Amino acid sequence: QVELAESGGGLVQAGGSLRLSCADSGRTLRPYFTGWFRQAPGKEREFVASIGWSKYYADSVKGRFTISRDNAWNTIFLQMNSLELEDTAVYYCACRIGGYSLDPADYPYWGQGTQVTVSS
Repeated sequence: QVELAESGGGLVQAGGSLRLSCADSGRTLRPYFTGWFRQAPGKEREFVASIGWSKYYADSVKGRFTISRDNAWNTIFLQMNSLELEDTAVYYCACRIGGYSLDPADYPYWGQGTQVTVSS
């Protein structure tokens, strides 16, 4: 049973940075393709970035966000720089067996989410 947990959200001014972390109770995430999604109030959940043997990014975050992992594949990170007001959302970590997918419906395992609020 995969139990993901996110951390690192918070309140930050526009232009600032945050780093989110995602882990499965210390177990390796190596077997899984892991992604970050976000959902703003009144909007659908959207793909942000994902990592397997390659990395993928939504166009809206390219050049500002970086997804990475630790060497043991225990933790997946999302470094968010140059944050914008539009980045305000609940950020979720999710994983799946298989490869790249933008569709949240393809991910069976989800964390509880962490709030990121960008202020002006």
